[in-house]
Amino acid sequence: MLEAEKVNAGYGKLQILFDIDLKAEKGKITTIVGPNGSGKSTFLKTIFGLTTVYSGSIKFKGTNITGLPPFKRTRMGMAYLPQTNNVFTNLTVMENLKMAGYILSEDEFRERLEVALSVFPDLKKILDRKAGNLSGGQRQFLAMATAIVRNSELLLLDEPTAQLAPKLADVIFSKILEMRDDHGITVLLVEQNAMKALEISDRAYMLVSGRVFYEGSPKPLLTEEKFRKHFLGVVEELEVVEDGSV
Repeated sequence: MLEAEKVNAGYGKLQILFDIDLKAEKGKITTIVGPNGSGKSTFLKTIFGLTTVYSGSIKFKGTNITGLPPFKRTRMGMAYLPQTNNVFTNLTVMENLKMAGYILSEDEFRERLEVALSVFPDLKKILDRKAGNLSGGQRQFLAMATAIVRNSELLLLDEPTAQLAPKLADVIFSKILEMRDDHGITVLLVEQNAMKALEISDRAYMLVSGRVFYEGSPKPLLTEEKFRKHFLGVVEELEVVEDGSV
C-alpha cells in the first residue's frame, strides 16, 4: 500500500528525517514509535506531502507520489488526521461529514455516511452539534468518520488518543481495529500510548533521531528492555506499575 525508500525530509533547510525506509502492507496496522523529537509526526506529514523531501521516493499503491500535493494524495485514497485541527470546528458534525464527501455523488455519499455512522454510532445523536463543542473523544470519532466517508484506503493517524481518558483511548484502539478488520483500511499509526498501540499492530518501526532504529514484529519492542528504554516515559511508567504505587 505504501513504500518509502531512502527518504530524507524536513522543513525548509532543517532536515528531520534521514534515509527512512518503511513499508505499510495493505489491510495491516503499522505503528511508528520512538521518543519525542524522533521524527514520527514529521514522517506522517512527509507521506501526506506537507514537508520538504530532499531525496528518496514515496510510493502509494505502486505510484510514485513524492512530488504530489496533498489534495491529490487525498483523492488517491489517503487520509491524514493530525493530532489537532483535524475537523472544522465552526461546522456541525453533519457538515464535516458532507465536506469529506464533497466529490461523491448523493447516492455515494449516503452509502459512505451509513458505513461511517455504523462504525461511530455515537455521532448519530449529535449530527447538528458544532464540532467545536464536541468532547475530545467525539472529535476524534468525527475525524476518523470523515476518513471512512472519503472511502480512504490508507489512514495516517497522529496521536489519536492524546489527552483522552484511558477508557476512551481503549475505544479508539478498538475502532482502529474495526476499521482494519471490517473495512480493510490500512493504518499507519503514530501513538504516544506505545504499549497499547504495539499490541494491536501487525508491524512496527522505531525512530530515534530521525532514523529507523528498529523494524519488524511489534513483540520485541514490547518485551526487550534495550528497545523499551527508548520510549520517553515508558520505562518509568512500567516501574511505577510494578511497584504497585499508581
